[in-house]
Amino acid sequence: MTWNIHGGLGPDGRFDLARVVHIIRAHDPDIIALQEVDSRGRGNGPDSPFTFLASALGIHAAAAHTIVAPDGHYGHLLISRWGLSGVTLHDLSHARCEKRCGIEAMVHTPQGKLHVTAVHLGLRITERRFQAAKLANIAATGGAASVMMGDFNDWWRGSVKRALERELPDHSSLRTFPAARPLLMLDRIYCRPAGALLRAWTDRAARDVSDHLPVMAELNLPTAA
Repeated sequence: MTWNIHGGLGPDGRFDLARVVHIIRAHDPDIIALQEVDSRGRGNGPDSPFTFLASALGIHAAAAHTIVAPDGHYGHLLISRWGLSGVTLHDLSHARCEKRCGIEAMVHTPQGKLHVTAVHLGLRITERRFQAAKLANIAATGGAASVMMGDFNDWWRGSVKRALERELPDHSSLRTFPAARPLLMLDRIYCRPAGALLRAWTDRAARDVSDHLPVMAELNLPTAA
């Protein structure tokens, strides 16, 4: 599952992570990528959004803080019910644009190791082209089973899709933004091998929680030797 939670702020302007957790738990995902997690103004202690979401939704987690401030951080999370190893934060920042980062990890599923990368890409076309090339190289090193998911900010059939589908041939194609009337396919799940993506869906109830809709996918992974 991937979801841009808009800092926990719904269209009503109310900060409420409990309703974010409620939507996610209804789908019971094994692996979750959450973008726009924001603890600024709420501190970095045990009650911060990063800590709260990780403990509420999984056992294992890795965070990327793309904005670090004295009163909290901003970034995204990778959460898994299974163990993580080889966690690597990749700097995807370009020129003077906002700092961006990818979270790469091996997830130890019952079927074997699954290569996963969680991302939140930039808003400019040149920025995304740069990031897509780096992500394609990351995907190429991931072994037989690899998943990349997040908010790609890639409209329709953009440069990110063209770069990634050579390494990750299957992908979701759901309109997720703006949540009230979805027009753009910004949030996606890419994977390999070909045929691994069995189905993908979203949840319109999430339009009351964030400005993006989540994407859930069911994968058929090859059994490890």
